[in-house]
Amino acid sequence: MNSLGKITEELINQSPFLRESISEDLINISALARKLKPQIENHLGEEVKEGAIVMAIKRLTPGLYLKLNVKIKNVLGDLGDFLVRSGLEDFTFYNSSTLNEKQTKLMKLIHDDNETFFVICRGVSETTIITSAKFHTEILEIFEGERMISATENLSSITVKLPVINSEIYGIYYYIMKQLAWDGINIIEVVSTANEFTAVVHQNDVDRAFRILMQLKRGL
Repeated sequence: MNSLGKITEELINQSPFLRESISEDLINISALARKLKPQIENHLGEEVKEGAIVMAIKRLTPGLYLKLNVKIKNVLGDLGDFLVRSGLEDFTFYNSSTLNEKQTKLMKLIHDDNETFFVICRGVSETTIITSAKFHTEILEIFEGERMISATENLSSITVKLPVINSEIYGIYYYIMKQLAWDGINIIEVVSTANEFTAVVHQNDVDRAFRILMQLKRGL
């Protein structure tokens, strides 16, 4: 039979951000215990005192989370330049036997435009293209006949140069996207290379997103 401590920990780990908030003393433990009490009693099949749940929560080991946060914050303090691009659009098509040929045609069209943001991401069943809105008409013409899943306009991207060590520390992308999520910023797409991270957001959110990323870099 699972113990009270184990069930409490499992329930807390199911909630995004909750374990970390507990380790940073941002959660009212008594209120959390009252909320978890019915679920815990359902798992154990017996009544459990609220005080026992409070003690189980307080016994959770925060060590891993605190050590991880220190490592991530050190890496984020070494973030390189930020590059913001506006006027982007996002197109997603179902994969087909003719899609690759049309992608090649689009790449040839923008090949000599070094200032253009251009990403193609091919998934199992669909492909997303993100590029400047100035190619809107050309994209619709080139991909005519393909099944379009979605088209989103008025987007911006923020590209962050990451230190090389980023690949050796897990949780960096989570930490960045967590801060954006807490501020209510919807990330439309995420694009990454070995040492670059790019978040694509709505044009109206780009100023707030930039401010949050700058705060991460400054350790605020």
